[in-house]
Amino acid sequence: MRTPLDSPFSPGSDTVPKVWAGRTSQLNDWRDVLRPRRLAGIHERGRTILGEAGSGKSSLVRRIAREATEAGDWATPQLRIPSGTDPIKRVASALLDLSSTAGLSSAREKRIGDLLRRVETVAASGISLSVRAQDGPEPYTALTELLIEIGRAAMRRQNVMVMLHIDEVQNIADEHARSQLLIALGDALAYEETVALPGGPQVDLALPIAVYLTGLPEFEDMAGAQAGAAFARRFQTVTLDAIDDADLTAALQTFVTEGWPVATEAGGAERVFLAADAQRAIVERARGEPFLFQLAGERAWYAGTDDLITAEQVASGWRGAVHEAETHVQRILERLPAREREFLDAMAQLPPPERTLTNIARALDYHRASDAGPTAQRLDLIRRVIRRGRPHYTFRNRAVGAYLESDWPE
Repeated sequence: MRTPLDSPFSPGSDTVPKVWAGRTSQLNDWRDVLRPRRLAGIHERGRTILGEAGSGKSSLVRRIAREATEAGDWATPQLRIPSGTDPIKRVASALLDLSSTAGLSSAREKRIGDLLRRVETVAASGISLSVRAQDGPEPYTALTELLIEIGRAAMRRQNVMVMLHIDEVQNIADEHARSQLLIALGDALAYEETVALPGGPQVDLALPIAVYLTGLPEFEDMAGAQAGAAFARRFQTVTLDAIDDADLTAALQTFVTEGWPVATEAGGAERVFLAADAQRAIVERARGEPFLFQLAGERAWYAGTDDLITAEQVASGWRGAVHEAETHVQRILERLPAREREFLDAMAQLPPPERTLTNIARALDYHRASDAGPTAQRLDLIRRVIRRGRPHYTFRNRAVGAYLESDWPE
């Protein structure tokens, strides 16, 4: 018998779902590239993972952080930056917690004690100039210095990474605060420690530090407009696409073949199975969106209590979730500038074979197709909502496409 308490689906952004789908390249990047190279003292840039709400970016990095912690690494929790708050204070507090994990709080060196007191002041006052002594360093430099010290401690411990996850970075609207934070983190990532090798030679090694930034797609513009090439040199940016149906299907395959284990009232265990047509029905409703995938799975689970989830239960559960699903897509569209939203509306009104830049521009009453080019480019490369094919354009975000085409699954 299944109950809501047993559901392995989780539509919330602050969780790591038990039923995980896709994002293999980003997970492998941590396991096979970023972590091993940094542990070897080889430079790797920080990672910026962007995507629309519901694309799974925060859950992805939370999963990476969980893997890091399980491997013995020192990882911060998800450091969400609310709009209008000082990110320097938030990061300073997190670094103080990491310094305790690294054993720096018990260090006897006066230099370390002085540094910790500086960061404590920054954690209390942020980037306010009132905490800056006359002719002294900017407050953000204390963050760099402390992160370097934590990295040194991890290097001495061996096979230990330091990982920071800063979320909702698009909320850092203050250019001064954003610049200081990116410089503080970037300087620590670029730092090299001189280490003596057996036999006497010395080598300069990068510290075992990883920084993940997550946020909405517009952050790339915000950071690039101010830091430009410097940001690109220190942070590798990826904007998440929809998940392939094949990956969503694979994530549910164990449900179909082996069932999902749940505890019984008697203390034993039984399994809940997913019918093959129910598997297809969940994938169809998800349209490649992690949030919608988890939502469809959750509502199907809630739609009955027996040990088999049927396609009828998927449909029944989805009827109660349609409003929430549509609201999710509406929020994506509401954030778009008018010119981008008008482009998508015009594109959706054309039959798929006629979705060319020329036809979309004509529908928008533009004199030349090239007038619509910059908008199409942003919707493709920055927003990841459309794909500019030759000759036809398609919806990369299939949930947005289904909503605008009135093709939302029932």
